[in-house]
Amino acid sequence: MTVRRIMGVETEYGISVPGDPVANPMFLSGQVVSVYAAAHGIRSNQASWDYAFEDPLQDARGWHLDRSEADASQLTDIEDPSLANVVLPNGARYYVDHAHPEYSSPECTVPRDVLVWDRAGDAIALESVRLLASRPGQAPVNLYKNNTDGKGQSYGTHENYLMPRRTPFPDIVVHLTPFFVTRQVVCGAGRVGIGVDSRTPGYQISQRADFFETEVGLETTLKRPIINTRDEPHAVADQYRRLHVIIGDANQLDVASVLKLGTTSLVLGMIETGHLHDDWSIRRPVSALHAVSHDPTLRTTVELVDGRRMTALDVQWMYHDAARAWLDSRSDDPVPQATEEVMTLWEDVLTRLGRDVFSCASDVDWVAKLQLLEGYRSRDGLAWDDHRLAAIDIQWADVRPEKGLVHRLRDRGRLRDLVPPERVRAAQRTPPEDTRAWFRGTCVSRFGPAVVSASWDSVVFEVPGRTSLQRVPILEPERGTRAQVGRLLEESRDVTHLLDGLAAPPVS
Repeated sequence: MTVRRIMGVETEYGISVPGDPVANPMFLSGQVVSVYAAAHGIRSNQASWDYAFEDPLQDARGWHLDRSEADASQLTDIEDPSLANVVLPNGARYYVDHAHPEYSSPECTVPRDVLVWDRAGDAIALESVRLLASRPGQAPVNLYKNNTDGKGQSYGTHENYLMPRRTPFPDIVVHLTPFFVTRQVVCGAGRVGIGVDSRTPGYQISQRADFFETEVGLETTLKRPIINTRDEPHAVADQYRRLHVIIGDANQLDVASVLKLGTTSLVLGMIETGHLHDDWSIRRPVSALHAVSHDPTLRTTVELVDGRRMTALDVQWMYHDAARAWLDSRSDDPVPQATEEVMTLWEDVLTRLGRDVFSCASDVDWVAKLQLLEGYRSRDGLAWDDHRLAAIDIQWADVRPEKGLVHRLRDRGRLRDLVPPERVRAAQRTPPEDTRAWFRGTCVSRFGPAVVSASWDSVVFEVPGRTSLQRVPILEPERGTRAQVGRLLEESRDVTHLLDGLAAPPVS
């Protein structure tokens, strides 16, 4: 009954070369990843991704999509040796996905830790840009932490949550759909333009909402569903399910990031324990998702299947109150700090959004961006179809602190930060200590030349004197922690010593 669970975030960064609209994004993305890997001693043939046990076509509804029927974008288990794809010393994956550089954070157990390692990814993206810029004759490459180019293309920020497999998937669909339709009011990233190609002037709450077309499905880049059904646990398959969430925005404000992850984890906890009994299903949820996003005043109502009409804030309050009752039902058990933090922030943000949207400008991305844009509109008399506002929207997301507008607000103390910069810097180099990411990342940093490849659930070594590669499986995400293997990793002279130590029986 807490927010604690294995979770993480994947971020695809927008990429461009100023003045060169026809630059090859796949080639550039490869350069972005490769230059960072080389600078940190990771060779192209070392610490690459292991695809051996990936299966992106397994559907949580109980079937397997035939490869002949899958869109090419769904075949994420095919290795392309021409594309950069490495495991970093902090346990993260850094690679090229759909012509974008993507950073997949290491597994964490609480929302604030995901925030730390997600922001470490932003710092890694920034370092990559600066390393490329230092190359003589290299055209400048810009990266953006956003989800659309404003011209009809969208790229994802995905969340992952480990759940018990015993939880019926239909329950997940019923109870998560209304939550996801309305969650955007606390964690939307904001966007200039309405519609997938921004053809209609205006401002909306979510970067991603307009790109969703269906309620439930396996796809991630076409016919995007509110509930994604990919069933690829990266863990003990008969015990765990990994809920792959594709509907979120790329957040840069700390409070919104923690709320996105923390509130979702709480709702999943209520689903897992059967606490949510009422059906809060929304009629025509895809249309409701769009309608909520298109109204920054938060007055738009959605119709529930029971006939009630509610605002997105009303629906979020129902989930909040249910979570509070769920936590209070175990009054003999003190609520952990990480859980109480999420509950306090959730109540605070919902309350302030209901009173005055702009009072959340320090905490919620779409509000902070809207306040900035309204300042330009007021000063220069700009209409929402003015191209300068679209340019400001893009500049907001620039990873470079001297260019990105969100960084300027942070430097001026206009945003509420929850993690200190030194912790983010440390997370660029070191993995979380309380998940298997510790083993994966530390092996890359300590025994890099011997690490042939790795994935979320294993590390593959080349060991001197052994004719075959040695795979160390880590199917339990909370194994391989610093507490469990830290001493062995520190004392191992080489990879042979490490593997011998792992194979030795535990000392009683």
